[in-house]
Amino acid sequence: MTLDTAEAADQLLGEGDIAPVHEVNAEGQSPFLLTSDHYGRVLPRALGNLGVAESELVRHIGWDIGIAGVAERLARMLDAHLIAQRYSRLVIDCNRPPAAASSIPVISEATAIPRNEGISEREREARRREIFAPYHDRIEAAIDRRLHDERPTVLVSLHSFTPVYAGVARPWHIGALYNRDTVLPQLLLKHLRSESDLVVGDNEPYAVNDLTDYTIPVHGEARGLVNTGIEIRQDLIADQSGQQQWAERLARIFAEIEMELKAQLPI
Repeated sequence: MTLDTAEAADQLLGEGDIAPVHEVNAEGQSPFLLTSDHYGRVLPRALGNLGVAESELVRHIGWDIGIAGVAERLARMLDAHLIAQRYSRLVIDCNRPPAAASSIPVISEATAIPRNEGISEREREARRREIFAPYHDRIEAAIDRRLHDERPTVLVSLHSFTPVYAGVARPWHIGALYNRDTVLPQLLLKHLRSESDLVVGDNEPYAVNDLTDYTIPVHGEARGLVNTGIEIRQDLIADQSGQQQWAERLARIFAEIEMELKAQLPI
């Protein structure tokens, strides 16, 4: 087998597959750089349906329901650059370190993912090389360019969460997520708590850490950027009306936070 033939055999994405990276408003002038690790639920043609029923693939295990609509609207309202990832987290989770067991899950919640069982290291590497790496390389390049141009850069990683998990209802409407850097999360929490209709999670329903997260630790903390993660409950953004309302709310809050950050930090 020639080298070219070997590389072709290891290739995951082919004719008819879309590029993994989706961008909105790449020339946006806002200091906020938006990311969406679980924006899409596309599956590479070569993997079929992963052995999973369509009714399962459209659930949260496949993507962050509703966040695409919020992210797109918010990018335009803030004049911010959005970098998003189109492929399902069941192919490879772009917010997990590649070495983590949950990077390519064999079971997600209670759903088995047969096509992920017993895959070779070469297939793992193909998924990393063709989906994970282009997404994170694009984020890194965008940050490099902004810093080179001495543009203020604040990283906001957008996600959504299920209303019920393992049979337990989650009361929060939205949560601010963080680890080492608390500057932006504390400002965000302050503004969200001033909205009388919200139940706000402080590192709920998840907290950021180096073992289970990638985008904030690598692109936010390691680069020294002010950053936060946001989780919005999925039933609130399941339709376009909810997505519009939450984008408007967050755009108003982030406009206020931008002024406060400029007064506190050299962003």
